[in-house]
Amino acid sequence: MDILLTGSVAYDYLMTFPGLFKEQILPERLASISLSFLVESMSKQRGGIAPNIAYSMALLGTKPRVMATVGEDFGEYRQWLELKGVDTSLMKVVPGEFTASFFATTDQTSAQIASFYPGAMARSSTQSLKELDKKPDLVIVSPSAPDAMMKFPAECRELGIPYLYDPSQQVLRLEGAELARDMEGAHFLFCNDYEFGLISKKTGWSLDQILGHVKVLVVTRGKHGADLYMGGESVHIPTVPEKEIVDPTGVGDAFRGGFLAGYSRGLDWKLCGEIGSLAAVYCLEQKGTQSHSYSRKEFVERFRKHFEDEGKLDSLL
Repeated sequence: MDILLTGSVAYDYLMTFPGLFKEQILPERLASISLSFLVESMSKQRGGIAPNIAYSMALLGTKPRVMATVGEDFGEYRQWLELKGVDTSLMKVVPGEFTASFFATTDQTSAQIASFYPGAMARSSTQSLKELDKKPDLVIVSPSAPDAMMKFPAECRELGIPYLYDPSQQVLRLEGAELARDMEGAHFLFCNDYEFGLISKKTGWSLDQILGHVKVLVVTRGKHGADLYMGGESVHIPTVPEKEIVDPTGVGDAFRGGFLAGYSRGLDWKLCGEIGSLAAVYCLEQKGTQSHSYSRKEFVERFRKHFEDEGKLDSLL
């Protein structure tokens, strides 16, 4: 199955400040605030929702394609993704731009000061599904530039391409009418439980009404697992016990990657969700969104310790 992912591609620059921000801020001088923090560590992480999802899909033996705009500094990142099995041929370099970048400094109480520079991501809508050599079997619409998030679902509907709508953190910006328009006809809707509440509030739609517009709804619920709703039925997917909690960043993307790896093989919804659950915990146990790794044999062996399988995952081996 040919799965095409659209969405953000970014570098994350993560720094730690060994003190407390609140001790450096003078409330009476906020109008002229000017601060510089000497940080004690910095890490540069590969990030962005589309490649995060694609990374876990590739670990499980699929060959996802990512369509996105990136900067001139993308060369090393492209090599990494290609080495892992992700097709980057549709990742377009924008001359004179940097890849989108997230800069975050965290103090000793986990308070955070951050900035996000969209860079090349702001040009996402210059790409078009209509220009593809072949029509994908499924398009993933995940957060990127606002105009691209509107363009790609519209093109999917026009071209008759099934799509997965994953507005994620962009739910805060989108109006109810925009959400309703792009859920209409979507094959999947993915969101976490908080985002589901916002979607329901903004559209005025209940769970049953949402299911009248999308074929499959997947709601992730953190430590409480995930719920899948389709065709009047629902399935609860429990979490897999973690060996240790290191970093929750990117766990939702890993869940989506695992789910889609199962879907691409024609596995049933419950099994897809369970694969997603295990893919997510691998990410939780490492720092960074693309630091986890495993062989497909290791994945299947761990899967069989927690879920009933009956040989259904043999297609992963």
